[in-house]
Amino acid sequence: MCREPDPAVLYPDVAVHGSLAAALQAEAAAQGMSLPLTVTSSDPLRHARITSVVPHRSSSFVTAWWHERKWSFSGSSNDRLMISGSTNDIRVLPRVIRGWAEGASLDEISKTATFDLLTGRFEVPDNNPADVIASEWQCLLKDADDADWPQYRALIESAHAEPKLRRLYPYTSHWALGFAEKPEGPNFTPPFVSISSPRGTGNYTIRERSNGPALHYVATSSEAITIAVDRIPAELLQTTSEHPAQDS
Repeated sequence: MCREPDPAVLYPDVAVHGSLAAALQAEAAAQGMSLPLTVTSSDPLRHARITSVVPHRSSSFVTAWWHERKWSFSGSSNDRLMISGSTNDIRVLPRVIRGWAEGASLDEISKTATFDLLTGRFEVPDNNPADVIASEWQCLLKDADDADWPQYRALIESAHAEPKLRRLYPYTSHWALGFAEKPEGPNFTPPFVSISSPRGTGNYTIRERSNGPALHYVATSSEAITIAVDRIPAELLQTTSEHPAQDS
C-alpha cells in the first residue's frame, strides 16, 4: 500500500511557516502585496481558503498535492468553477490569488499566471439562466477542444451548432452528453437523450439516460444530433422557443 507522504517532508518550506496560508502570505509580502487567506484547520499545510471582495466569488482555494510537490488553485463564482490550474512554483500564486480576491476579470487573472487557468466559463453575477447556459456551453467547447478526442469534439461542436439544443443546459456524465431545461436541470428535467462518443473507430451511441440501454448507433455526430433534436420533449421545445438561443 502506498502511504501518504508527511506534508512537512514534501513541503518543508511551508511547514516552517506553520500553514500554507502563512507561507503564501510570506511569499506575497516578499513581492510587496498582502493576501486575504485563511488557514484550513483540518489540513493547514496543504489547504488555504481565499476570501474575495466580490460576493459571488466563493469556494476558492489553494490546495497542495499529496504525492507530488505541486499546488492547485481553484476559484468558483456562484458555485460554478471559473478558474482552475496547477503549478509547481509557489512564487507565481500570489498575483493570481490577489487578482481573484480583488475582483480582477478572468482574462486579467489569466494574464498574470504562468499556467493555464481558464475553464471557458464566463462569470454570471446575477445567475441569469440564459447566460449560465451560454457560459456552460463555452466550458464544454473548451474542454472538447483540449481533449485528445476528435469524435467527442465533433459531438460538442455539432450540438452547440443546433439552436434547439444550444438553448438547453448541457452536461456530461461519464463523457456522455445530456441536456436539461435549466442549470439546475439535470436533477429535475426528465432525461430524454444521452449521447456517447466513440474513440477511434465505432459509432455514437444514443440512450435515454447515460446508464440506460442503447437505442441507436450512428456513424456521425450530425446524425446523433438529429436524433437528439427529435427526442426533445414538446414542453422543452416550447420553453426554448420562448427563450431564443444567444449567439456565441
